Amino acid sequence: MPTKEEVFEALRQVEDPELGMDIVELGLLYDVEVQGPRVKVTHSLTSMGCPAGPMIQEDINRIAREVPGVEDVDIELTWDPPWTPERMSDDAKFILGIG
Repeated sequence: MPTKEEVFEALRQVEDPELGMDIVELGLLYDVEVQGPRVKVTHSLTSMGCPAGPMIQEDINRIAREVPGVEDVDIELTWDPPWTPERMSDDAKFILGIG
């Protein structure tokens, strides 16, 4: 069975194409739940009108399914709490010149 950590690490391959950084470093990945072969990924976007949203969700689905043992992926887009740059890793803030 896959672990939360395995899925979380795999999702570092999902990039926000506008920022050229992965969703983990950007703080867009809120949670990963694993129940046997089923995985639920909760994420946000940098804005409600983010044009990259559908591409990011497709990548989340594809990459999560590549983790051994994952058979089903449920993706939840949330705005609660709203994403802010404070959610980004220190490295991402440094690269983007924030903070």
